[in-house]
Amino acid sequence: MRYHVNGQQHEKPSHRTPREPWLGYARVAREVLGGGLTIDTLPDNMTHLVEDAGKYYSWRSFGPDDQRTDELWVDLNDLEHGQVRMHGILSNTHRQAAKVALSFDFPFYGHYLRQITIATGGFIFMGEVTHRMLTATQYIAPLMANFDPSFSKESIVQYLDNGEVFVVQWERVRLHGREAEGAYTFQAALHLTGTITFSYRDIPLPVEVISSAEHQVKAGLSDAFMVNLQSPQSSDAQRRLYEYHRVDIDTTKITNNSAFEFTALPTCLQHDSCELCLSSNLTSGCTWCNILQRCSDGMDRHRQEWLDYACSEEVELGNVNERSHTLHTSPPILFNLLKTMICFRKQGFHSSYAEVEVEGHEKEGIMEAGQC
Repeated sequence: MRYHVNGQQHEKPSHRTPREPWLGYARVAREVLGGGLTIDTLPDNMTHLVEDAGKYYSWRSFGPDDQRTDELWVDLNDLEHGQVRMHGILSNTHRQAAKVALSFDFPFYGHYLRQITIATGGFIFMGEVTHRMLTATQYIAPLMANFDPSFSKESIVQYLDNGEVFVVQWERVRLHGREAEGAYTFQAALHLTGTITFSYRDIPLPVEVISSAEHQVKAGLSDAFMVNLQSPQSSDAQRRLYEYHRVDIDTTKITNNSAFEFTALPTCLQHDSCELCLSSNLTSGCTWCNILQRCSDGMDRHRQEWLDYACSEEVELGNVNERSHTLHTSPPILFNLLKTMICFRKQGFHSSYAEVEVEGHEKEGIMEAGQC
């Protein structure tokens, strides 16, 4: 089975309408920005990335007896929050995803995004480039699973955007092939401040018993960067996606009337000067690249550009010490570093990362759909 990605469309205010068949024509997205995109399986003996150390987000969980649980739930029936839109395609199909524009710039891992992709499978894809493994990485997932809104007329995928918060709600959705076991209602909220919240109203089964045989089952956050690799068989560059960070929440705490709140922490990307980049107490491991006028630790979505402009090279006046941290790619373009004068703070450069792991049962792909 494949996920279909539908282009942005204008949605109607949320109210149930007769179900209509999806009439869009689909084509397989075989190239990404002129080159193929590969997400390879990690060898069994390689460390599986990323136990979170609180670098990008801090978070808390709340149970049924916590007042904060009710405070975090956004009642989409309350018109004071703004106009709610039901997504007609997502509410009537299975394995479908649709692009939606935000009314504000949302900071995700320090990157400001203006468009996201809502999926029927209980998650939001945050990548800027769609690829064949939509569930692999770059997601906000309150509960990623094989939900099938097309099963019932009561199932709704709807969203709200009032300029301060963007909320997606999966309401009364059921698991494909296990429809009789109950309906799930939960939501994810993306706040202007960068805060992310997951709220759960109805969770009929423990997450641990949901099958991942046909669809990944995850809850949490993930981001990745893309790098170019020269293929020995071709002159074309091969693009690979590397997950550099993931937050996996404790799914045993996902119950009826529960919630999680993620607070975005400062990142190197927010510093707009060399001085702030190297001296701020809010962040650590940051390096200033004068060519790009950018502060980074080298592990973000701009990774390829960071390599291309040799921003990971250490510069000492009168003594250029070229150190390469290239993720096993071909060497970056070399510049005359004495003339470039990259501002660099001496420090350990942490280049640990993991390539996205695609488990053997993963069957998702990407198809790009025409406008409906």
